[in-house]
Amino acid sequence: MKKRVLVGGMHHESDTFNPITTGENDIWVIRGKELIESKGQSSVCGAIATLKEAGYEVLPALIARAVPNGEWDKDYYLKLKAEFLQAVKDALPLDALCLSLHGSMRVRGIGEAEGDLLEDIRKICPDIPILSSLDMHATISDRMLRYVDGYVGYKCAPHTDTYETGVHAARMTIDTLEKGAKPVLEAVKIPFLIAGEQSETSVEPMKKLIAVLREVEKERGIMAASYLLGFPWADTADNGVTAMVVADGDRELARKKAKELAQLFWDTRSEFGFYNETREIADALKHTKLSIEEGVYPVVLSDSGDNPTAGSSQDVTNFLKEIMADSYLSSLNPPLCYQAFYDPALVEAAFKAGEGSIVEGTLGAAFDTVKSSPIAVKARVKKLCKAWPGAQNSDMALIDVQGIDVIVTSKHVGCYDPEMMRALGVEPEQCKAIVVKLGYLEPEIRAIAKRSMLVLTDGSTNEVFSRLEYKELPRPIYPLDKDMHWKA
Repeated sequence: MKKRVLVGGMHHESDTFNPITTGENDIWVIRGKELIESKGQSSVCGAIATLKEAGYEVLPALIARAVPNGEWDKDYYLKLKAEFLQAVKDALPLDALCLSLHGSMRVRGIGEAEGDLLEDIRKICPDIPILSSLDMHATISDRMLRYVDGYVGYKCAPHTDTYETGVHAARMTIDTLEKGAKPVLEAVKIPFLIAGEQSETSVEPMKKLIAVLREVEKERGIMAASYLLGFPWADTADNGVTAMVVADGDRELARKKAKELAQLFWDTRSEFGFYNETREIADALKHTKLSIEEGVYPVVLSDSGDNPTAGSSQDVTNFLKEIMADSYLSSLNPPLCYQAFYDPALVEAAFKAGEGSIVEGTLGAAFDTVKSSPIAVKARVKKLCKAWPGAQNSDMALIDVQGIDVIVTSKHVGCYDPEMMRALGVEPEQCKAIVVKLGYLEPEIRAIAKRSMLVLTDGSTNEVFSRLEYKELPRPIYPLDKDMHWKA
C-alpha cells in the first residue's frame, strides 16, 4: 500500500509597521486537485513532484499566499486554518506531512501564524513526521521548533531555489519514511537584524556563508543546514537570524553544527553592507541628473522604504514629492516613470474619466496616513489597463502628474516587473529615469538599468532600522546595538 503524505502550507511576509490588514481579496488559495496538479517553481510543487515520483499518494490541504503586506485578517486566517485542519483530518491515516511554510507570517490579534497552525496540526497528528521548507527570511519561534521534526530553508536570495528546496524537504520526508532516518532539529538564535538588500546570496558575505551550509549538508549524518534571516520589518520578540541544522538521530551533532554556523554568521557581521549604490534622497537625485547628462541611462532608483514586495503599503508619497519639486527630473523627455502607487480610488476615477481625459483627486497615502500625506492631482490619463494578469489582475492607470508618468494600481502588488510599464505603453529602455517601489533590483529590471541606486526613503520597509519604532524587538540586537558582545 502506498504511503500517504499530506502537502500544503501558508506563505506571507507580514510587515507590522504597515497598517494595511491583508484580507481575503489580497490572498490567493490553491487547494484540492488544483494543488496536486499544479506546475511551477514553488517549494510545494517541488515537494509534490518528488513525492509522486517516489510512488507516494500525495494528499492536498491548501496553499495560501499573498504579496507581502500588513498582518493577516484574523477571521479569514481562522477560516483557512479550519479548512486546512479539516483536510488533515479527512486524509487520515497519514504517514507524514511535507509542508511549505514561509516562517514570517503574522495574524492581527494572534501573532505568529506558523506556530499557531503547527500546534493544532500536531494535536491531530501527534506521532507522524512533519517536515517543511521555509523561506530564507523566516523568523523562528519556539513553537515552530516544538512541533516540526525538520526544516530546510531557501539558500538563494532572490529566491531562485524554491522548487529545489521543496525537493529537499520531500527527500527528508522520504528518508524518514523509507530509510529510517530520525530527524532531530537544533537551532541557535543570533541577535542580528538584516535586510535582503544586504544579504543577496550572489555576493559576499552571504555567498561564502551559503557555501558553508552546502558543505555542512555533505557531511555524514546531516540532513539539512539553513540560515533563516528573520524579517526586519516585523516588530516581534522572536526576531533575529537563526542558524539551524537537522541531523539524523544525532542531537549533539546538530547542536554542535548549529552553534558553529551561528558563531560564523556573527563573526562575519562587519562584512554586511549595502553592495548596491546606496544614497540618501537628495544625493540620489543629484547623481541621477549627473548620470543623465553624461548619457548613462536609464537610471533606476529604488524607493526602498516603500517596497511592497517586502511588505510596505505602496502608497508613501515623500519621494515622489521630492521629484515633483525638481524642475529637471519632472521635465524629462520621455518622462520619468514611477512604478507604482496602490490607490484603488484614483484608479477607479481614472477609468471613469477615460484615456486622454483629466482626473482630479488625491494620489497616495490612501492606507498609510502616518508616514506621508496625499498629493492633490489634476492629471491627464495617458493609458489604462484592465485586470493585468502580471499583477494579480489589478487594474492599472498611467497618469501624468506634473510631468511625471505615475503608474497607479487597484491592488497591492509587486513593482519589480518592467512589463507593468510596457502594458501601459511605456518603453522602459527609452526612459532616462525610472523609480520602482522596490529594494534590491529583480533580474528583469536590473537588465534594463544602465545605473541603479537604492534610495533610503521613508515607509514601512525603511532600510535604516534606527528610523523605525521597535517596541517588541529583543535588545541588545545588532546593528541597533553596534558595540554589543555575543557568543553562540
